[in-house]
Amino acid sequence: ATMRTRRAVGLSCFLVLLGAATARAAETNEAAAVQAAEAWLKLIDAGQYGTSWDEAASTFRKAVSRAIWEKQAAAVREPLGKVLSRKLAAKQLAHELPGAPDGTYVVLSFDTRFEHKERGRETVTMMLEDGRFRGAGYFIR
Repeated sequence: ATMRTRRAVGLSCFLVLLGAATARAAETNEAAAVQAAEAWLKLIDAGQYGTSWDEAASTFRKAVSRAIWEKQAAAVREPLGKVLSRKLAAKQLAHELPGAPDGTYVVLSFDTRFEHKERGRETVTMMLEDGRFRGAGYFIR
């Protein structure tokens, strides 16, 4: 009986370690996604909408043309004025999102203060593609 007990304990320790490794991988992914999102948002903040499209995930580029993205992003962002502050409010790792192919995504929410909008909420979806996170969605309210 003691042999069986020892094996069960060994297995549960292994599962705990596996869980910790998975959690660490998720944290690494989330940290990388936050960094990539901040870099992508800097392009948008600077009005470099074309460059932000170039840097976006292929699914994003297939969904919207560069010219339309430039026009839509400018229409949404320019009336708000400069970004005064941006703070990460939430982040969530997902492997499936509605209307998107399965993959590794991190959905980030930022509380953002603009020159002409005191309380904005930006939602940025980052997708892991070719080993790095790229913008796959941008929404502001």
